[in-house]
Amino acid sequence: MKKIFKFILNTIPRPILIRLSIVARPIIAFLLKGNKFTDPIDGNSFRMFLPYGYGTQRNNVLSPSTLSLERHRLLWLYLQNETNFFQSELDSDAVDSNPNRIKIGDTKTNSKLKVLHFAPEQEFYKRFKKQANLDYTTTDLLSPLADVKADICNLPFEDNQYDMILCNHVLEHIPDDTKAMQELYRVMKPGGMGIFQIPQDLKREVTFSDDSITDQKERAKIFGQYDHVRVYGRDYFNKLRSIGFRVEEVDYTNTIPADLVEKYCLAKGEIIPVVYK
Repeated sequence: MKKIFKFILNTIPRPILIRLSIVARPIIAFLLKGNKFTDPIDGNSFRMFLPYGYGTQRNNVLSPSTLSLERHRLLWLYLQNETNFFQSELDSDAVDSNPNRIKIGDTKTNSKLKVLHFAPEQEFYKRFKKQANLDYTTTDLLSPLADVKADICNLPFEDNQYDMILCNHVLEHIPDDTKAMQELYRVMKPGGMGIFQIPQDLKREVTFSDDSITDQKERAKIFGQYDHVRVYGRDYFNKLRSIGFRVEEVDYTNTIPADLVEKYCLAKGEIIPVVYK
């Protein structure tokens, strides 16, 4: 199975993969029903998760029902437990179980959160679209799920527009990531929040890139994926700070019980880069 998934990932273009997965997902989910692992996004449980990886395949990481990976499930749990992202401000009588949760947007009004989501993931797209408390816009150059086809280095949005920006596993694809970060900063509202996850080698102090490596197999081996242009190190956080963001390096798996980290198939020690303007 691992060889099949690796072949599919490395040969079929991502937009086509998205369309094919919509058809295959319910069949795979039915066949893998069980109780060993649980996807916290939809609450469904399975006897195994699917393998995933363009180079080295990781076991039990791709949820059969939502097609979420470790980072998606971690992001979901963080937004759900630590922010008001899922809490409609229209429901003013709701009792908040976590009074310390991060308040995104203007909590003094009933206005919707203006959210900009780059390269929207399937597991989030329909759910976020349905949320009454969100004014939700998706953008990407190629994704069939994008409302606005746009270059992240030249966004067609006005300054200071968005309360929340989700830009996850995008910047490693962008040659001029400095310009992309500047654009993210420009369109975020003052006081706004963003989550900019990237594949990161936390043992590496300095980000590595080498444009002379052009062979796709070699790029997949070195960068983790054939269409990545760099491997981010720990200096990623300071680069975001140099743009003007205030950055929190959140090790959220450290706050989750070990049995749930295993049950949800999370990557222990993965850092969530949470930024503010």
